[in-house]
Amino acid sequence: MPIALLLHVDIPMSFRAGFEQAGFLLRPALRENDRSPILPDGDADEIQGLLTIGSIGLQAEDMDAFPNLRIICCQGAGFEKIDLDAARARGIMVTNGTGTNDTSVADHGVALIAAVARNIVSLDKAVRRGEWQQLRQIRPQLTGKRLGVLGLGNIGLKIAERCAAGFGMQVAYHNRRPRAGSDLRYCGSLEELAQWADFLVVATPGGGQTRHLINKQVLASLGPEGFLVNISRGSVVDTDALIESLQQRAIAGAALDVLEDEPKVPQALLQLDNVILTPHVAGRSPEARAAVFQRVLENLTRYFAGQPVLTPVPGMDNA
Repeated sequence: MPIALLLHVDIPMSFRAGFEQAGFLLRPALRENDRSPILPDGDADEIQGLLTIGSIGLQAEDMDAFPNLRIICCQGAGFEKIDLDAARARGIMVTNGTGTNDTSVADHGVALIAAVARNIVSLDKAVRRGEWQQLRQIRPQLTGKRLGVLGLGNIGLKIAERCAAGFGMQVAYHNRRPRAGSDLRYCGSLEELAQWADFLVVATPGGGQTRHLINKQVLASLGPEGFLVNISRGSVVDTDALIESLQQRAIAGAALDVLEDEPKVPQALLQLDNVILTPHVAGRSPEARAAVFQRVLENLTRYFAGQPVLTPVPGMDNA
């Protein structure tokens, strides 16, 4: 009998055959990116699996609508809006796609570092307006600069490696504790890292423990020649503090792939010329997409075959 899988996010047609051949009945949500019970009456009972993303997730009250739900698969690495306590209480397995899009996110992070440092977006717009001399500014080079990484996980490490090898940048980082086996400079506080760095890259997971780690004090430590780049989760940055810092030129600029209340973009950010915005696309590439859906399928097939899943989120019983 096919296993019904509710889709909060779409599976492209080119990948659907693999799921269907593995015995999954794909049930797209009536409204994409909506986590509420949105199936016709009675159909929620058949749902045994759910594909979602961390920024949509599933809360306890939403889980109650699916009495036979057994596994929740997050497409990406994030799972910040899934109620893990409720899932554990129900015996629901939760997996994520950790590692599947690390390379794409790291590449995008480096691209944002270069773009904000060299003011690429504003210069492109100026040339298209017929300007040339007006914006031929002196902008900082990357070679020899200091890169601070908040969150030296897989993605943070890939960004550090690219910047060190490609631009000869000095690298330091801040985690809750030093990364085992790393020879990179460790800063015991985020303020220390920000004060040291020319570029501060946010690569830490989202969720309550990291909310607003980048606050007014950290931005002040980064200083008027420092740049902030965020490719992790919008919740890590205090948006109001960032806007104020950008408006007052308390920092040199920012490049953001994620926002606190995305897809809503604060009007104040749109009016600033020292910020670059991209619509949460760092993890999107053909290679990453293929790896993401392959991981989801592998986790699903292993789970329903009674085997340990490949990437359970922390705290899940994967025996």
